[in-house]
Amino acid sequence: MSLVDVVAAMLFLGVLCYALFGGADFGSGIWDLLALDRREAPALRHQIDRSIGPVWEANHVWLIYVLVFLWTGFPEGFGAIVTTLYVPWLFVGLGIVLRGAGFAFRKFAGSWERARLYGVVFATSSLITPFFLGMIAGGIASGRVPADGSGSLVTSWTGPTSWVGGVLAVLTCTFLAGSFLAADAQRAGDDHLAAWVGRRNLVVGAITGFVAVAAIVPIRIDSDTLADRLQGRGAAALIVSAAAGATSLWLLRAGRWAVARISTVVAVAAIVIGWGVAQYPDLLADTLTLEDAAGARATQVGLVVTFAAAAVTAVPAMLWLFVLVNRRDWAVDPPVEGPIPEPRSTES
Repeated sequence: MSLVDVVAAMLFLGVLCYALFGGADFGSGIWDLLALDRREAPALRHQIDRSIGPVWEANHVWLIYVLVFLWTGFPEGFGAIVTTLYVPWLFVGLGIVLRGAGFAFRKFAGSWERARLYGVVFATSSLITPFFLGMIAGGIASGRVPADGSGSLVTSWTGPTSWVGGVLAVLTCTFLAGSFLAADAQRAGDDHLAAWVGRRNLVVGAITGFVAVAAIVPIRIDSDTLADRLQGRGAAALIVSAAAGATSLWLLRAGRWAVARISTVVAVAAIVIGWGVAQYPDLLADTLTLEDAAGARATQVGLVVTFAAAAVTAVPAMLWLFVLVNRRDWAVDPPVEGPIPEPRSTES
């Protein structure tokens, strides 16, 4: 394994972590959007706040990590990606900003109408952001991003593979978050909410599995290289994903919410790994390899050193944060029952 491969593996590790941790955060916002039942919505939104409140900002560290490693380790590829795909990147950035603002401001809104407006902003941007990230991934994987960054500002990210990526990103985020929310609700002692989320997540998981299997058709039409590699060296990861996904559905049906969370993470991680394996050795499918995109050797060495330093400083702190959030004494805050009373307006 060359030094470039090592840096590429570290870069992809960041992609995987953002897909899992950031994906669960985005999915929680999508569940907020799906909370149309007035009887269940307050308890679900309360649980969403409890589940992601301490970690939603921390999980964006992975996106920063990916962008910095891509920019410094593979500058030619970074330039091509942000130049050709800057339109969907604008939607991603806008979604992240609006999502954070909506999530924070709805807690301190001076009226029920404002709180509801901020909640809608939080929920819709939680759907938009992963959708456009998936569209970006599809554009890169389908070979529509040329190495010189001269790709179409529209067709480079609107092909069949991009639509598959966008839809799958939304579905997998929703499936991930549903598994986490059901397990968190059970740990908090709200078995009713856990069952309510778990039963609906069973449907989400079935839809996600169907779309993942059916996706091979548009991918085959749009990108022969990606399809061949997925059915070749990426097949093992896809089989693991399918098996883990089926296990999750069985566990959700059996009401074993905590264990279902583990198999769901495996299912999503395996499908992301399958894409990464199929993408290798290209950074931009069919147009730019990792070796050709790599920066100076001194920069690559610096990235390895930086990764090692972060592994012994930042990573343990983040792991400890997740340990604290998953302790039972954090989860036992009583769930909200019934509709939230309308707050008194602070306007004169």
